[in-house]
Amino acid sequence: MSGPKGQTSSQLSDADLAALNAEYEGQSPQAILQWLADNHDKTGGPVPLVSSFGADSVVLLHLVSQIDAGYPVLFVDTRKHFDETLAYRDQIERQFGLSNLQSIVPDPVKLKEVDPFGALWMTDPDTCCDMRKTVPLDLAMSGYVGWITGRKRYQTADRANMAIFEQDKGKLKVNPLANWVAKDVADYVKQNSLPGHPLIPKGFLSIGCAPCTSPVKEGEDARAGRWKGQDKTECGLHVAKG
Repeated sequence: MSGPKGQTSSQLSDADLAALNAEYEGQSPQAILQWLADNHDKTGGPVPLVSSFGADSVVLLHLVSQIDAGYPVLFVDTRKHFDETLAYRDQIERQFGLSNLQSIVPDPVKLKEVDPFGALWMTDPDTCCDMRKTVPLDLAMSGYVGWITGRKRYQTADRANMAIFEQDKGKLKVNPLANWVAKDVADYVKQNSLPGHPLIPKGFLSIGCAPCTSPVKEGEDARAGRWKGQDKTECGLHVAKG
């Protein structure tokens, strides 16, 4: 099924989404991911995991690898990531045997034109995020019906009421960890002896691009270190496009 500008769109109707949300609200992330893996005929095609390889990313990466090591995983390499994040990505790819990890990069011509000195994040972070992350991912997603995110309701007020199965401009968004809190993540990591991001011990509890990510103080919201001091809480990937 084609959506706007040739985009491949989900085949799920609003009624389908409501039924899925009612059925899976209390179920495990494993059950949600297994449904996605088993029902390409209903969704219209595969639904990849989009991962930042950030603080909590290892949980979903491990879950999908247990279902299928060849499950498509998309990583947006903004060219502004911490070196530690890139090394962590490579470590997880090897350890979990991920055989379908795709790195998405921004248009180098556009970068040179709009951000020749690599400092746009200081003056216009919204445009920087759009050019380095949102636009490249939109292009990569043109052949997919939707994507899996690691968002959780407890993280921000904007996410508090999100559904497990959402749809935006014809694209399916699935949030298998919507009901999880920080303890659930920590427990899963411990029970499965998963490697943590190397910046977590340094106080980085939500990890994005290096220039716009700071460590947080004890008691602060996990995402308080993102775009600190700016009126910004999302990069644009998860802002509904009306």
